[in-house]
Amino acid sequence: MTNLWRKSRSRIAVLGVATLVAVGTAVMWPHAASAAVAEGLDCETNAQQTFSLTAGDGYVSTPDGNSIYMWSYGDSKTGFQLPGPTLCVTSGQPVTVILHNTLPEATSIVFPGQKGVKANGNPAQPQFDGGGSLSSLVQSAVAGTGSVTYTFTAGSPGTYLYESGTDVNKQVQMGMYGALVVRPAGHPNQVNDRADSAFTAGKEYVFLLSEVDPAVHLAVERNQPIDWTTYTARYFMINGRSMPDTLAPNHASWLPTQPYGALVHIKPYDANTNPLPATIRYLNAGSVNYPFHPHGSDERVINRDGHALAGPTGQDLSYQKYDLDVGPGQTVDTLMDWRDAEAWNPTTNPIPTQIPAITDQLLVGTDTWFSESGYLGTKNALPANITSNNECGEYYHIAHSHALEQSTNFGATFGGMMTVFRIDPPAGCTTQ
Repeated sequence: MTNLWRKSRSRIAVLGVATLVAVGTAVMWPHAASAAVAEGLDCETNAQQTFSLTAGDGYVSTPDGNSIYMWSYGDSKTGFQLPGPTLCVTSGQPVTVILHNTLPEATSIVFPGQKGVKANGNPAQPQFDGGGSLSSLVQSAVAGTGSVTYTFTAGSPGTYLYESGTDVNKQVQMGMYGALVVRPAGHPNQVNDRADSAFTAGKEYVFLLSEVDPAVHLAVERNQPIDWTTYTARYFMINGRSMPDTLAPNHASWLPTQPYGALVHIKPYDANTNPLPATIRYLNAGSVNYPFHPHGSDERVINRDGHALAGPTGQDLSYQKYDLDVGPGQTVDTLMDWRDAEAWNPTTNPIPTQIPAITDQLLVGTDTWFSESGYLGTKNALPANITSNNECGEYYHIAHSHALEQSTNFGATFGGMMTVFRIDPPAGCTTQ
């Protein structure tokens, strides 16, 4: 399977959308790193809600073979990663984040949406240099060896960014950001305090959206001035990865500094066996809007910026949306399920679909890439020398930024801010 992934990674820019749909099976690779959470949200959490982060530098890889110098927050025990660790806490409980700085300049963390934040025991507030110019939005850790401790009580349940408050344009572009997930007290499988925000345990996903201008990063690496007048984003990422790396499992060994995948893996809605949806948490750490959407299904928007969409008397103000326009610094929490379970039943499916004959499928080496329908149907027999990328009759649907330049890797399509939703048959997928 390693060879299949390598072939897929090199061909993804030229094979088109159908290839992307099929390659989603890579999530089931047997050689994936032995992470506790192979798919979906991978939380950093502890009973004390105390976290130690280190601001440092490192490199990430892109599917076109580039290596980009980045800054980010890493777990102080495990080192650099992009994005920073996903911190999961409980609403109403105290949180402590200790920041250590190894970067060549001061840095800090701001926690948008959290109230009463303190830095080293004092109110976190803007800092000014000797000339009266703003130097940081909050108290910072000095270059090289500095540290600062931030404390606050976790606010309303939902999803929040945390990011640098020092030289914001530069440091956030360099990768200084992460996700903070605040859970309702006593209800870890709800997005907010409303019972109708419940989701299926283990079907929780974070899509932290961002962009990279490699020219900025090269200038920082070489200690040269940044020319912001020529800023042009070339790579667009979900959780620090670009397509097709977004499909790889969490903690994939070949992406050592990019630990978080972005493949959504669910089963269709069933009132008896699968009554609850998945949740997808969107965050924008970039500089422009990201209009993100999956093919084939709406999502229900239930939270914005950590607050439930509810009226003054508790009325439900959530809504179905096909294209989610996530603005810079914004977070959006959604519930997502798949209602077309009947598509697996050839006698009742309203859109009957037959897998194309082998001669009508796109062949790449000895792999098949189904190119005629997103409804892949049941698994048919194939010649022994052909590798099927449809394991058990599951569906694959593209999910990507609808600003299509954001679905490229340095201009090469398809890539960038793109992933796949995999929907298994109601009975599950027994072929792994």
